[in-house]
Amino acid sequence: MTAHRNFKQRVRARAAKTGESYTAALRHFRPTPQGEPDMPEETTLRFAVVQSTMRHDPTNADELRAGGAELRDFMRQAAAAGARLVHFTEGAICFPSKHIMSSLGPDEVGASDWTKAQWSVLQSELDQINALARELGIWVVIPSVHQLPEGRPHNSMYVVSDEGKVVARYDERTLSTTKVTWMYTAGKQPVTFDVDGFRFGLALGLDVLFPELFVEYDELGADGVLVSYATHRVSGHDHIAVQARGCAVNNTSWISLAVPANPEAGLAAGVVDPRGEWVAQAPLDGSPALAVADVHHDETTQVGRDFRRRTRERIGS
Repeated sequence: MTAHRNFKQRVRARAAKTGESYTAALRHFRPTPQGEPDMPEETTLRFAVVQSTMRHDPTNADELRAGGAELRDFMRQAAAAGARLVHFTEGAICFPSKHIMSSLGPDEVGASDWTKAQWSVLQSELDQINALARELGIWVVIPSVHQLPEGRPHNSMYVVSDEGKVVARYDERTLSTTKVTWMYTAGKQPVTFDVDGFRFGLALGLDVLFPELFVEYDELGADGVLVSYATHRVSGHDHIAVQARGCAVNNTSWISLAVPANPEAGLAAGVVDPRGEWVAQAPLDGSPALAVADVHHDETTQVGRDFRRRTRERIGS
């Protein structure tokens, strides 16, 4: 956090000295690479968010392969629709069940026995996703369990570039009681990445319930946040969509919400604009599908973001 805080202080110091907005000052620290044209003021990024089938058993190699195959099919659909970036739900290949992974289970929940997971099969599916991202020339945000040398794994999101390389990883910070007690190691840092003149932050699982994380991403210059959310509960998720829309309005930010295909959840994957309106949604019947939206910069959005940042700095001083 110290590095992020120091960076923000440098940006604010430049803005105060030059009279620029925070975003204009930020561009000074994120210059256009030499030999490339300046980023235009009006830019658009076509974006796909996926609502995919939920699978729960990482000990089952066939399930992992089926999950990987479904995601790669959605990547091809997204590329055919002209998307530059495709965003998947939490546990996209597999969202491990606490009962299946329990060392005391399946009837009693206890510490997860991760030695049962088919790690090599999972990695093979991720490798194939990386290779396809390069073939299609698209960026992919793919949540997955991230194995650690020792101890419990992270619940993570990988950012795969259009060259097929993992360029960033975010580890869920706000683990649920079940996750932190029995399953995962919590992450500690926000993560952002840049695509075609846009900066995105990453949020996973219950992160969506913590507005301060989205304010943090706004302070880091994010134009939007990609939220991947899943749960083993069948129903009772309506509030998640409300939270996502609220975070968009409160930070004048784009929000992409990727969720599993679940006809009983009352929740669909989609993209929310900086005014809190859905601009694209997958079917509300919970069927597997993708939604495509054009994310863009505009003057009104920037004015709102600059105002909020100035005000937060003033009331926080």
